[in-house]
Amino acid sequence: MSAVSKSYSMKPVLALFALSLLAGCASREMTVNSIPDDYRTNHPIVISEKEQVAEIPVGHADTRLSMSQRSIVDNAANNYRANGSGVIHILLPSGSPNARAASRLKNDVAATLRRGGIKPFNISSEHYSASGSDSPPIRLVYSAITASTGPCGQWPKDLAETADNKHYANFGCASQNNLAAQVANPADLLGPRATSPIDAERRGVVIDGYRNADSWVYEPAIEVEY
Repeated sequence: MSAVSKSYSMKPVLALFALSLLAGCASREMTVNSIPDDYRTNHPIVISEKEQVAEIPVGHADTRLSMSQRSIVDNAANNYRANGSGVIHILLPSGSPNARAASRLKNDVAATLRRGGIKPFNISSEHYSASGSDSPPIRLVYSAITASTGPCGQWPKDLAETADNKHYANFGCASQNNLAAQVANPADLLGPRATSPIDAERRGVVIDGYRNADSWVYEPAIEVEY
């Protein structure tokens, strides 16, 4: 067989080999832009109404609120005024060794809430079963607008699986939770607050000063000698 005939016989084989390579490349596609890889998307901060609980520790011999106990009540009252609604419940332990002390503190807690600006008809007291506990706390329970994220600590995949070049599932969850907890007014995450009214008197003074001022002359800064 001549060399020319051999070259013609190899052409179909080479063409088939080239097509098989192209087919193999076409089956390996990846669209990187479609992969969500932002911690703010994976762990969004959600504004919703949730139950808030403030716990006041109670000693067996307590008769009045101490300074630290009163600060807990004051903080709860401030948060309720800013973001809360409905009734704030004073839950007293029942069946525990400090149950009598908690009952003695009930009136002091209610008085502190009233001094904090909460109306008397928005305050109620109830009991909850605390048998088996030595020193259960008094709980202040109310509903308030809260910023929060989903629970952290989710590890659905092995951290070594990085073929997709994505963040691991728990990435950014703790920082998002901390940010949500530190926001004083959760509504600030929804949009900016309205601007304050313009001080018309001060505005007039500034405009008059601008109109009546002499021509501005540039004075170079004095060079400091060391």
